[in-house]
Amino acid sequence: MPKAVINGKTVDFSPGMTILQAAREAGIYIPTLCEHPALDIVGACRICLVEVEGSPKLHTACSTPITENMVIQTNSAKVLAVRKSVIELLLIRHPLECFSCASNGNCELQTIAYELGVEKSSYKDESRTIERLSIEDENPFYIRDLNKCILCGRCVRVCAQHARYHVLDFQNRGIATLARQGEGLELEEAGCTFCGQCVSVCPVGALYEKPALGKGQFWELETTRTICPYCGVGCELLVQVNKRTGKIANVTSDHKNMNSINKGRTCVKGSFAWEFVNSPERLTHPLIKRDGEFYPATWDEALDKVVEGLKRNKGKAGFFSSARCTNEDNYITQRFAREVMGTNNVDHCAHL
Repeated sequence: MPKAVINGKTVDFSPGMTILQAAREAGIYIPTLCEHPALDIVGACRICLVEVEGSPKLHTACSTPITENMVIQTNSAKVLAVRKSVIELLLIRHPLECFSCASNGNCELQTIAYELGVEKSSYKDESRTIERLSIEDENPFYIRDLNKCILCGRCVRVCAQHARYHVLDFQNRGIATLARQGEGLELEEAGCTFCGQCVSVCPVGALYEKPALGKGQFWELETTRTICPYCGVGCELLVQVNKRTGKIANVTSDHKNMNSINKGRTCVKGSFAWEFVNSPERLTHPLIKRDGEFYPATWDEALDKVVEGLKRNKGKAGFFSSARCTNEDNYITQRFAREVMGTNNVDHCAHL
């Protein structure tokens, strides 16, 4: 296996790997913003620049193939100075509103700025005023604050390469560049289905889930991996519960886990249809209807009522299952219908 040297450490790598991939496999940290394991490489943010011995210029670790006997420095004085300058350039128009930002503590830009000791941009001209853009919150699912956008392009690429809707793209030039849908179009008109993939890959607070607002800050949340209950695909979700209140604060996905069945992707239901869990209208005990009114009952009373109803309708009922259920669920449904209820009237929805 070919070898190279990164920060004085000899590392093995497979042919075709980039410097970033080889460094990660060796446990060597290189910061990134635009790079994402599920998306095409663009090398736009320049945060992952590294020094290669014998080369007069710095190289983007995410897009530069590593070669045998290459000697690389990821944290030399030259590299750190350039990274610091890149962060300061990003902060020219990025508002320093970390305390009130929904991504505080979970912002990749904030993390890298902290590591480099950058508090504000030395390039910012206080005599010039950058016009603030309106926060877009017309839809019920997520909020978009383009003032915080760093133009990494993750949202544009995930919409095109994974969701395949091609709703988002870059508009304008220079400091006026924006990543959004076509001019004059609402998101729905542009073809957005609100799957939330753009929100999940955003490295800053430019996109964030509306249902999660005010339900807990990042360090207050305990994350549990689970399976989405809405269909039979079995998508992996991350449920974030506020440790202080005990309630769900947000549901998202591990967008960097390429080993899950959904590879971090979700639909609009998986991403946003979870607020019913905290609804005060949810039943907390069984109810039995008597004389047109519902009355609280014990589980034994409720189950006896169910058994009574099933016996009374044996051979008379029809069963309707769902094509979105798992094979196991549908199998149990048809077996229950035939063997317990004595009916072959079993059907399912023919469209998804």
